[in-house]
Amino acid sequence: MDLICDERESDSPFVERIWHGQGIEAGDFISMAEVEYGMVVTKFRGNTFITLRGPATKATPAFCPPDAEFVGIQFKPGVFMRELPANVVMERQDITLPEASSTTFWLDGSAWEYPDYENADTFVDWLFQDDLLVYDSLVNAVLDRQPVELSLRTVQRRFLRATGLPVNTIHQINRALLATEMLKEGQSILDTVFEAGYFDQPHLTRALKRFVGLTPAQITNPNRSERLSFLYKQNPSWLGYNTNVLRMTDGFPSRYASPERF
Repeated sequence: MDLICDERESDSPFVERIWHGQGIEAGDFISMAEVEYGMVVTKFRGNTFITLRGPATKATPAFCPPDAEFVGIQFKPGVFMRELPANVVMERQDITLPEASSTTFWLDGSAWEYPDYENADTFVDWLFQDDLLVYDSLVNAVLDRQPVELSLRTVQRRFLRATGLPVNTIHQINRALLATEMLKEGQSILDTVFEAGYFDQPHLTRALKRFVGLTPAQITNPNRSERLSFLYKQNPSWLGYNTNVLRMTDGFPSRYASPERF
């Protein structure tokens, strides 16, 4: 069985979702590509620690320890720690913040209490009040195809600092996760090709092997032994407009003449 978790919307305008996993079956799994910057609090064998995680551009093998409990905060695009931007913690190069006590950790010279599933929103508000978390609204403007009156180089620099990824990679990953969700819900491979905006089945297969670690046939196999990481409910605002636009532009803002450079 794939890893599962509880998740909820957040009261914070800067948080995409709060999630919670407890008593997850231990063992190997495939950690899928992801675009979000986030924090995870882990409780394991009497110890608690908090980890910063950034985007990942490919599926990688991972292991879930037995009897671990997790609380995760996934931020909206453009949100990151001022001193630890997304490119510092990308590709599973997670950073665990130092422990201060059994209930606190060190951050910017102060001891902070570990957040839980219920108070994570308040915790994020405190981080913003202390200017430790920042939000670059340019990211959302680019993803929403809003006009940006800045030079391409400036947009590139700010977008990469805030997200760690080019805009086309964000759309490719989100589309692959959407396709995976469709397949797991029982949609046919050919219907998924069309609905998710792929050119053909080989295009879908290549994308899923890179970003999810399995082919469409493997994902739909009821007897497969490979387990996948959490597959969150996909927010439509992340999915790159609509499938027709994705087919034509692969999600790039049309005002940029050379989207592969973005």
